[in-house]
Amino acid sequence: MSTPSFAAIAPGALAVVTGAAGGIGLAAARAFARAGMQVVLVDRPGEALEQAARSIDDASAMSVDIADRHAVLALAADVVARHGPVSLLMNNAGIGSGGDVFADPAVWDEVIGVNLMGVIHGVQAFAPAMVDGAAPGLIINTGSKQGITQPPGNTAYNVSKAGVKALTEGLAHSLRERTGDRVSAHLLIPGFTWTGMTARGRADKPAAAWTPDQVVARMIKGIAAGDFYILCPDNETTPEQDARRIAWAAGDLIENRPALSRWHPDWQERFLRFMQS
Repeated sequence: MSTPSFAAIAPGALAVVTGAAGGIGLAAARAFARAGMQVVLVDRPGEALEQAARSIDDASAMSVDIADRHAVLALAADVVARHGPVSLLMNNAGIGSGGDVFADPAVWDEVIGVNLMGVIHGVQAFAPAMVDGAAPGLIINTGSKQGITQPPGNTAYNVSKAGVKALTEGLAHSLRERTGDRVSAHLLIPGFTWTGMTARGRADKPAAAWTPDQVVARMIKGIAAGDFYILCPDNETTPEQDARRIAWAAGDLIENRPALSRWHPDWQERFLRFMQS
């Protein structure tokens, strides 16, 4: 049964999607356009963004650095002036580079600036008008399983996506208090998805990966059902495996194990037994 906020996906309503030049963002923009929505594609300037907009009838392309708060505020004002009120905001833009805590601080600034602060800027620029209005509204933030299970190797990315999770949980609560179920927030948690960010130079999609279209189909189904956490499997990881990995990560705190015990040599055998039980 659809929730009232799902009515935001409607013919003539306006959707704004960041990170829309490719991957999940472009797949989402196309899905919203097929539903009859007006779509504004937001990304860094360049031919990829322009080509993406040309691939969707009546779509508009707008470039912005989402890490720049004032630029995003100006973008929001420009969108409303050109197209009217926003019904759906998808904060999807993200970068995957990073490193551990000893990585170049400039890299940390970039990852946190785009992946976390970019989402905060989007919410703060667009959400107040959605709350003050009377129409149904949706805010979708793209997180990551890495923000939940924290695999070692790219701590900067993990921290950014853990922040998106906490932000979106708090946002959902605030929206519920202010609007009931008229405007809702949702956390999209993709699995292994074949995008420009994950390709890393490979030309062919691995069999294990989902396509962006599969992720978006799962996202829309989850929103229609009223799901907050839209946790996507892929072709190698089942929902049951995801659930057990997340449960193990929570168990580190509950049982006071070593940090990231899943990857600790003294705990790996126990983790494998847990996954097989």
